[in-house]
Amino acid sequence: MGSARARRIPAQLVEDEEYQLRHERVAGIDIAKASAMVCTRLPAVRDGGRRVSRVGEVPATVAEAAALAGRLLADGVQAVVMESTSDYWRLWYYVLEAHGLAVTLVNSSQARQLAGRPKTDRLDAQWLARLAEMGLLRPSFVPPAEIRELRDYTRGRLHLVHDRTRAWQRLEKLLEGALCKLTSVTSIKTKTARLIIRAIIAGQRDPRALAALAEGSLRGRQGLTGMIISGSFVHMAKTLLDLIAYLDEDVEILEGKIAACLEAIPAAQGVDDGGATGPGAGAGPDAAVLPAAERLAEIPGVSLDLARAIIAEAGLDMTRFRTAAHLVSWAGLAPVASQSGPRSRKPKKGQGNSYLRGFCTQAANGAGQTDTFLGERLRRIARRRGGARARCAVARSILIIIWHLLSNPEARYADLGPDWHARKTDRDKKILGHLRQLRALGVDVTVTERAA
Repeated sequence: MGSARARRIPAQLVEDEEYQLRHERVAGIDIAKASAMVCTRLPAVRDGGRRVSRVGEVPATVAEAAALAGRLLADGVQAVVMESTSDYWRLWYYVLEAHGLAVTLVNSSQARQLAGRPKTDRLDAQWLARLAEMGLLRPSFVPPAEIRELRDYTRGRLHLVHDRTRAWQRLEKLLEGALCKLTSVTSIKTKTARLIIRAIIAGQRDPRALAALAEGSLRGRQGLTGMIISGSFVHMAKTLLDLIAYLDEDVEILEGKIAACLEAIPAAQGVDDGGATGPGAGAGPDAAVLPAAERLAEIPGVSLDLARAIIAEAGLDMTRFRTAAHLVSWAGLAPVASQSGPRSRKPKKGQGNSYLRGFCTQAANGAGQTDTFLGERLRRIARRRGGARARCAVARSILIIIWHLLSNPEARYADLGPDWHARKTDRDKKILGHLRQLRALGVDVTVTERAA
């Protein structure tokens, strides 16, 4: 027999789910850009007969979707299922949900048509309806309307920040093309750099005069000598600086709207010591419950802006995720098992919510700069497994903490301390383990008493 002997796995009793008919009346919607194919599955007309499918095409307009909602309500439809096709599902989901129907959004991978069968919109709608009536589809998380509005603001702010970063990078490349080494002596994002670039645009070329614009002491003027300033540089530099200023204003406006939008959500509000709640409550030092964003901001690496962005992605109702592991998996921070026979391949992360995963990874980077339990955890794992795995592990830990803080509003974050692992390590137990291993190898070991 080879050395790679297959490990015997004991038999396990696994409770199966109920796959019989879950819903008597369901509707499956296959969505395209301009229209949708709707299949309604209804009970048999006569006793002993077969179930009935009614399939029809509906144009993708608000009026037609509202008319469809009326017909589905008249048929007594208990569940409506649709695939998350691009952003085209939003019209159908929002309109049908507003009319009181139980709408479920599912990932297309969950409702994929069987291989070898014909694929048409009509057959796809029928397949969706059949899977829905048997309860074989897992719903995707769609946040409520107030969280969706908050998410629009936070994602818009993120995109503006990315655009601003690209504008700074283009400006730095423009300076390098003009043989201006300003970024070698100061950061391009400082007020000093902006003043110098504005002066260059205005026509100033003297390195001494440009260096004198610095609010502090500029480390050297060598980076400002020998510049080649062309007309294109002046025009593009002015355009980029104006764009950066415009984006700064927009980011500041969005930050105010994000704060106001979150304060208007009752579940995100705090509770004062006297029990009063509402916008602005929970801000005092003796508050009974802190606002949701402030609770999350107590986690190392999580700023107030990051906390608001995380709430916009995950929501405030943690009953949507049965356990913290479900939230971690939804964010794409849990390894996906890949095992066949005796082989177990290296697990990979799931796809998940890329925004939430990015925010948690950013928080992990910030926590790594702190002298806390999370910071020490990141450094410990990085020494053994590398920085990428360490950031993923700490991001997962942060998301688990967030799940618990949002599940229990009265909970507060308490740091375990950077020496938590050292306190949990029993040095004498490790020594005894090493001695036992050496003696098992036949090594004669003499133990002496340690000095007190």
